[in-house]
Amino acid sequence: QVQLVESGGGLVQPGGSLRLSCAASGFTFRLSGMSWVRQTPGKGLEWVSSISFAGGATYYADSVKGRATISRDNAKNTLYLQMNSLKSEDTAVYYCARDRSGVTRGQGTQVTVSS
Repeated sequence: QVQLVESGGGLVQPGGSLRLSCAASGFTFRLSGMSWVRQTPGKGLEWVSSISFAGGATYYADSVKGRATISRDNAKNTLYLQMNSLKSEDTAVYYCARDRSGVTRGQGTQVTVSS
């Protein structure tokens, strides 16, 4: 079955950086577009970024554009999200997902931006 396992979250100060990873299995990763979504308490899922199956096309929400870089290593079945210049409003649980809706997603990794 589909498994998506995120890692790399943590506590970081405003202005800091984090690199999130997602190990994927149970489907043909190299043929699948992938996304990152996030959720804060009391809010629904927010789409963050997507990448095409080969990595040639990337897309970002306005809220992270210029601060986030999505990438993938199809040889390792792994998806990444590099987040720089983190802000308090980036605090959320981050999920990798098979599409922008986030319906099929992992268990998430907590990112907390606080001084």
